[in-house]
Amino acid sequence: MSLTIGVISDTHGLLRPEVERCFAGVSHIIHAGDIGAPEVVDALRRIAPVTAIRGNVDRGAWAQSYPETETLRLGGHCFYVLHDLNALNVVPTDLGIDVVVSGHSHRVQISSKDGVLYLNPGSAGRRRFKLPITLATLELNKDRPLTPVIHELDRA
Repeated sequence: MSLTIGVISDTHGLLRPEVERCFAGVSHIIHAGDIGAPEVVDALRRIAPVTAIRGNVDRGAWAQSYPETETLRLGGHCFYVLHDLNALNVVPTDLGIDVVVSGHSHRVQISSKDGVLYLNPGSAGRRRFKLPITLATLELNKDRPLTPVIHELDRA
């Protein structure tokens, strides 16, 4: 059995219509911060259950209910979610973490170290600089390695 997880970050208050298409059929959505507005998470919850954390632009009363980090277990894998990877202050392997999800840089990053997958899905909000608009899906299957798929939302 496999589950597909949607991974998104840095929406900055904008949830593009393409997100719903990319996340159709996902079992869970992880938002790695800089949500920008509570309506973004409300809309994501209409697609699938959401785990979201607060980023550096998430200010105000609405944002206080979101933690700065979150640890969750999905499909037999342990995820650690934070906004800025530079603020990582735990040793993932010591805690049995399989995947570290972050955002903040607006740049896609996929790497592995000591058997831990590090995933930054890039930014799905307003374009910043000349970076692509992206999000990721990740299939969780015990028989296959964790391999994220990056989706570009603004391809012509």
